Amino acid sequence: MGAELNRFGAAERSTVALRIDGLRGNVRTAVRRGLALGLTMKSESPHQKNIQAICEFEEQELARRTLSDRFGDLVATEAGKMWFIAAHMIWFTIWIVLSLRGAAFDPFPFPLLTMIVSLESIFLSLFILMSQNRAGLQADRRNHLDLQINLLAEDENTKLIQMLRAICQHHGLRIANDPEVIAMAETTDVGGVISDLTKNLPSQS
Repeated sequence: MGAELNRFGAAERSTVALRIDGLRGNVRTAVRRGLALGLTMKSESPHQKNIQAICEFEEQELARRTLSDRFGDLVATEAGKMWFIAAHMIWFTIWIVLSLRGAAFDPFPFPLLTMIVSLESIFLSLFILMSQNRAGLQADRRNHLDLQINLLAEDENTKLIQMLRAICQHHGLRIANDPEVIAMAETTDVGGVISDLTKNLPSQS
């Protein structure tokens, strides 16, 4: 019995052991094995594997960032929050009120404030551009990954159609000779599709 169980995988061995425990009347052990088997099958579902793969991809992208990339992302993220706008409103209000009613360190039209805000805008724009460039590169990697997955799915679907057409031919079904099915069973010419798109898409000029 042990040699036969070793030929199965973990889930199959648990299933066989579950049936044996049930036949022996060991209900408590059978329930425990059933729960363990359900948890194992649940943790190995394709849905969970896909989520884990996506999370690992995102973690790798975040870990690949340099120190300047991290600082640029931090500045760009914080600059888009409400507290950043509120802080500037309070700052501008206090500055203008003190300049007009208090110590006139920056009289109207507030040239010092204008210079500080202009410098802040320049550096803030540069940090946002850095963050956008990195986000653009990351989006390009994701698009390449999507394209590769779509091409693999196209090849798999073509093979499935070819197998189904072979089955239909074996059973003498007329659908096997349908022109549309024959065209779908052919391998997609990616270069030809790109060439057709290039010729038919409208130009931006």
